[in-house]
Amino acid sequence: MIEGMVAGKVFGDPEARRGKGDSEFVVAKVRAQNNDAEVVIVNVIVFAAELGAALLDLRDGDAVALVGSLSPKVWSDKQGNTRAALDMVATRMLAAGVEQKEEQR
Repeated sequence: MIEGMVAGKVFGDPEARRGKGDSEFVVAKVRAQNNDAEVVIVNVIVFAAELGAALLDLRDGDAVALVGSLSPKVWSDKQGNTRAALDMVATRMLAAGVEQKEEQR
């Protein structure tokens, strides 16, 4: 895994979900641009309750910076073009001037 920071805009509203064993987590998508102005979609998942609640306060288009573990991915759009994407397990967030971080376990 790669530890990194991604800054961009929330794409759609974040969603709370429930997994196996009633575990709760939050998912979101962030649109970020690379140096070539190409848009990269970052699929974000948050497991920490406090950080997830802060992410749920954001809406489509809000600016956000997230820190966590990154995994690069590739996907194909409707026209068959290959696109880059990232999956992130976020542990910290900075948005609207308020920093949130995952509680230490």
